Amino acid sequence: LLSAGHIPMSGRNPALMEALGIRPHVLVLNKMDLADPRRQPVSARAGLGWVGGSGGGTGSVCGCCRVPARVPVSLQIIPLVARLVAEGPRYHRAESSEFNILVIGVPNMGKSSLINSLRRLHLKKGKATVVGAEPGITKAVLTRIQVSEKPLMYLVDTPGVLPPKLGDVETGMKLALCGAIHDHMVGEDVMADYLLYTLNKQQQFGYVQRYGLDEPCDHIEPVLKRVALAQGRTQKVTVLTGTGNVNVMMLNYTAAAFKFLRDFRAGRLGRVTLD
Repeated sequence: LLSAGHIPMSGRNPALMEALGIRPHVLVLNKMDLADPRRQPVSARAGLGWVGGSGGGTGSVCGCCRVPARVPVSLQIIPLVARLVAEGPRYHRAESSEFNILVIGVPNMGKSSLINSLRRLHLKKGKATVVGAEPGITKAVLTRIQVSEKPLMYLVDTPGVLPPKLGDVETGMKLALCGAIHDHMVGEDVMADYLLYTLNKQQQFGYVQRYGLDEPCDHIEPVLKRVALAQGRTQKVTVLTGTGNVNVMMLNYTAAAFKFLRDFRAGRLGRVTLD
């Protein structure tokens, strides 16, 4: 089960958690380099790159944690999965020594990237599944992909799955900001406004220096205007006048909002945890 470190709670689909039940599973927090290190992690064990299982056959690891550890987090996943499956008597198959693991989560959390990373790390081979910055790159359950020789383990990439109905608007906005929902379905300007509100609320004022503002802003228009001017985001608009049509160059606030969102997703505005 894959989630993002900067939305450790909103990035989980309750339906998937319920479907897992008592099945052995591991929670992997990806994109930890984008999360605020000052914020309390989703659990003390996950925050410390914990490797272990509980009575329910679960474990958690935290990707990109900057903490001292005897074993790098990227090397913990496969041994932990193998041990959890082996210790689950209900799912133990003595006649088969291979492991077939399903990688699940909401869209754009890095499921395909995780598979490619493990394959490159353990087998020294190139990527086997397509990745992208937009949700919906993986459109169907793919064939299994080998990521380890000892133990022999295959991972299956799956499309991201969102809940049929989100619990509240704020959860939806967080998912949209992290790219789990297509921008046009929410609106770039609405998302940019919510992002500015979140940055100010958490006193993350990195955008002030990046865009050359004099001070933090409570309104999104001055920020987008500054971004549009700095990036040359303009558009030609035809205005109807009494003497005919006149072409006027205007600032493209939608393109500026998209740039604002991209900077956040790339970590250029600082490390921010939305939950």
